[in-house]
Amino acid sequence: MSGGVDSAVAAARAVDAGHDVTGVHLALARNPQTYRSGARGCCTLEDSRDARRAADVIGIPFYVWDMADRFHEDVVDDFVSEYAAGRTPNPCLRCNEKIKFAAVLDRAVALGFDAVVTGHHARLGPDGLLRRSVDIGKDQSYVLAVLRRDQLDRSIFPLGDSTKAQVRAEAAERGLAVADKPDSHDICFIADGDTRRFLADRLGETPGDIVDAQTGAVLGTHQGAYAYTVGQRRGLALQTPAPDGGPRYVLSITPVTNTVTVGPAAALDVSDVAGDRPVWTGGPEPVGPIECEVQLRAHGDVVPATVTLADGRLHAALHRPARGIAAGQAVVAYKPDPAGDVVLGSATISS
Repeated sequence: MSGGVDSAVAAARAVDAGHDVTGVHLALARNPQTYRSGARGCCTLEDSRDARRAADVIGIPFYVWDMADRFHEDVVDDFVSEYAAGRTPNPCLRCNEKIKFAAVLDRAVALGFDAVVTGHHARLGPDGLLRRSVDIGKDQSYVLAVLRRDQLDRSIFPLGDSTKAQVRAEAAERGLAVADKPDSHDICFIADGDTRRFLADRLGETPGDIVDAQTGAVLGTHQGAYAYTVGQRRGLALQTPAPDGGPRYVLSITPVTNTVTVGPAAALDVSDVAGDRPVWTGGPEPVGPIECEVQLRAHGDVVPATVTLADGRLHAALHRPARGIAAGQAVVAYKPDPAGDVVLGSATISS
């Protein structure tokens, strides 16, 4: 129970379904004084109190589990090292993979529980297939696609058949004070939302060049390549205009030379994507090419593609180019389905 409206309603629905439910809030900060106040992100002290109050209203036991060390190692340290390597990680995806459906699930099973229930907006039906939520705008199947089959078998997502508006209305009817609580959007472990400063404090300033992809000319300097991501346009502070007068975008980041390469928007087009550490849960692993759709970033558009699994990698040949695709994000393959698009599998984009 994060302290938000989704997990509170999910817990209440689990009780209504006849399950023996215990509410758990995760303490993820090594130093509680670093917890934020207010509504930015999640995991604030207010969130812990809101979760406890919701559990009291629902009438279930409530505990706080200290996962701070595991979270720091598997999510925060991973976030920093990925940026240092020139990639753009998704910490919510990593948290699901390493914390909520690994560390938490392992402890829950050891204590005799059968499953972990969360407020994610996704569907997991009797057929065991992970599907998009009916509320496409709130769908979170993308950040759950990293889960293995054995983890999905011990997961319950009660909100997948409801829109966010319906969840809020139900929370109000149940007398839950979090009914109107704003959604969290920021990275939970960055107190002020300033990712660049957070990384600079941990990686230090490492000046390097900003280079034009077309001419090789040095157009400017940066204080750390980790402050940039593929597709970025703002904040480049370049003094030399492009020959055609158009904007420049970050095309690539090369940690070895500490170089940020920029160029025109058209140079962002990608037609082939490769991903490491594939997870395939939508059925038997394909032995040949399959036609499907892929999503290449959270809340990004889907693109028709031909996907193959070979030599421990997932390859997606896109039927139309996509832009702003960054290594470190996930490529998630979906099978279109009238009952809700089915997650076939995922991998971490490497190139």
